[in-house]
Amino acid sequence: MDVRAIIIMILIGLVAGWLASLVMGGGGMIRYIITGLIGSVVGSVLLSALGVNIGIGNPIVSQIVVAAIGAIVVIAIARVIA
Repeated sequence: MDVRAIIIMILIGLVAGWLASLVMGGGGMIRYIITGLIGSVVGSVLLSALGVNIGIGNPIVSQIVVAAIGAIVVIAIARVIA
C-alpha cells in the first residue's frame, strides 16, 4: 500500500465513523476512525454474505456507505455486549 491509499482509507473510516455516530451517538475523531475502519470490514463481509449490492456508482461513496453500515452494526454489538 502506498501513502495515498492509507490516507484515503483513514478518511473513509473517519467519514463512516462520523455518519455512524450521527445515527448511534458518540464522538471523538479517533473513535470515528477506528469505528469506521472496523465497520468497513464488517460492512463488506456482512453485505456480501447477504448478497446485498447498494448500487452506488461512485466507488468511494459506496465504500463510505458500506463502512457506515458496518460501523453502526459494530456500535450496536458493542453496546449489547457492554
